Amino acid sequence: MTNHAAEPPIVRTAHGPVRGERRVTGVRFLGIPYAQPPVGALRFAAPVPPEPWSDVLDATAYGPTAQRRPLAEVTFIPEPSIPGDGTLNLNVFTPDLSPDAGLPVMVWIHGGGFLAGSQASPWYDGAAFNRDGVVVVSIGYRLGFDGFGWISDAPHNRAVRDWLLALEWVRDNIRGFGGDPDRVTIAGQSAGGAAVLTLLGMPRAQHLFRRAHCLSGPVSQVSTTVAERLGRKLAELGGVPPNRTGLSQLSEGQILDLQKQVSSPAADTDADTDTDTDTGAGTDPDDALAGIAGLIAENLPFAPMVDGDLIPEATLDALAAGVGAGKELVLGATDHEFTMALHPMRDSLATAVPARILAGCGVDEAVATAYVADHPGLDTADLVGQYVTDHLFRTAVARVARARGTAPTWLYRFAWRSPVLGLATHCLDVPFHFDCLDAEGVTAVAGAEPPKALATDVHGAAVAFIRDGRPGWTPWISSAPTTRVFGTRSSDTGDGYADVSALLTGPAPKSPTAPGGSKC
Repeated sequence: MTNHAAEPPIVRTAHGPVRGERRVTGVRFLGIPYAQPPVGALRFAAPVPPEPWSDVLDATAYGPTAQRRPLAEVTFIPEPSIPGDGTLNLNVFTPDLSPDAGLPVMVWIHGGGFLAGSQASPWYDGAAFNRDGVVVVSIGYRLGFDGFGWISDAPHNRAVRDWLLALEWVRDNIRGFGGDPDRVTIAGQSAGGAAVLTLLGMPRAQHLFRRAHCLSGPVSQVSTTVAERLGRKLAELGGVPPNRTGLSQLSEGQILDLQKQVSSPAADTDADTDTDTDTGAGTDPDDALAGIAGLIAENLPFAPMVDGDLIPEATLDALAAGVGAGKELVLGATDHEFTMALHPMRDSLATAVPARILAGCGVDEAVATAYVADHPGLDTADLVGQYVTDHLFRTAVARVARARGTAPTWLYRFAWRSPVLGLATHCLDVPFHFDCLDAEGVTAVAGAEPPKALATDVHGAAVAFIRDGRPGWTPWISSAPTTRVFGTRSSDTGDGYADVSALLTGPAPKSPTAPGGSKC
C-alpha cells in the first residue's frame, strides 16, 4: 500500500511542475518563478512570464530577493536578502492541494519603503492562515530604481507590473494549490499596504482580486515630473544617458549607491525622501529633521507613478470616482507608527519649541500650534514623531475611508503598547496578523510573552475577512464612523481617527525650512 502522504507533493503549474514540502499545517512551495529573471535585456523591461519547464522544479527553499541591502535600522521585521537573478518569484502556503477545495486566498505584498523588504521573512509564513483554511501567497517584486525609476525608453511602473503579473499567476494557477481564484484578498503592510491601495484604485487590476486589506499603508505615489527629475539626476550622477542602454551599463551596486544619493534630503531642495529611509536613526539633528521634513512632505523618490496609463489618476481621486467601490476593504494603522523616529534626538531636542520644529519642517504654523496644544503630554521628540505618524499613516486611513463614501470599508486601530518599546509602533502588528508570535525576532519588539489572545483577535479578524468579507465589526460610514480598536479593553469606538481632523483640513505642508532659515 502506497503512503501518498509521505510522497513529495508535486503541483503542475501553467509553466511546469513544482515540488513542495509537507508540514503539519499543510504544504509550502517556495521560490516559484512567476516571471523570467529581470536581468540582461529584461532588466528595465515589463515582466515576462517564465519559459516553460518539463523537469520538476524544486520549490523547498526561498528564491532570490530583490532586496540586496536590508533597512535593518528602520524595520523590526527580519527580512533576509537572498542572492540570485530570479527575484520575481512567489511562495505558496496551502492546507489542501485538492483542486476543488475552493479555499480563500491571501496574496501578501511586503513592505520596505519600495526600497527594501523580502518575501522570505519568517513573519510572512502562512502556517497559521493554513491552519484556519486560507491559502497564502507572498510575492517578490522589483525595488527602488529598478522597479519604480523613470527611464526615457522603459515602461513606467515596472514593479506595479510585477504585482499584476503575480496576481495573474495566482488567477491561472491557484486552483492547483487548493485556492479559489475568485476569492483572492490582496494584503500588505507599510509600502505593501500602499501597494494594496494603489491596486485598489487601478482599473486594470480590478479583475484580479475580490477584497483588500491594508495595514499601515500610506497613500504613496509620485508624479511623472518628480519621477523624471530623479531619473535624470540618477543617470547624470552615474555618467550615463537616462535610457535603458545607458543605465544598463551601471552595476546593481552602482544603482543602489546612486538611488541613495538622489533619495537623501540633501540631494534635492524639495526633500525627496522615502518613508523607510533614515529618519533619526543617526545622531545629527539636522539630518534627522531633514528626514522628518521629507516624510511630512510625503515625497517618496521611488513609488508608483501616476503615469496616466497604467495608473491613470491618483489613488484618492480614483477611489472617489468609484474605482474599487465594489470591493470590501479593511484598513488601519498602529497608534504610534513613527513616534520613535526622533528618540535618538530626544536629549538634543528637549529644549526645542515643538511648534517651531514642525513649522520648520513644512507644517503650517496654525496647524503646528493646534497640534502641540492637543498633545500636552509629549516631549518634542515624541510629538514630532507622532505628528509624522498621524500625517503619513492615520490621515491616510481617514482620507481613504472618506474617498470611498458608502463602499464597504472597515477601519481599525492597533493600540497595544509593546512592553519593550512602550508604544504601538510600526511593524508591531504584523506578527499578530500572521499569528506567528514564536517567529524569529518577535520577542525583540513584542517582549517575551506577547498576548496570544490579541493575536487570536487580530488574526481571526483577518481570516474572517478573507473568508467571508466581514472582519467582525461595524463598517465605517461617515454619518456614524466606527473603528475597531485592538489591544485595549474597548473593542469598538466612535470615529477612531477623529483626532487627525486638523491634519485633514489644514493647509498642505510648505517647502521645509529649519527655524533658523536653513533647510531641514
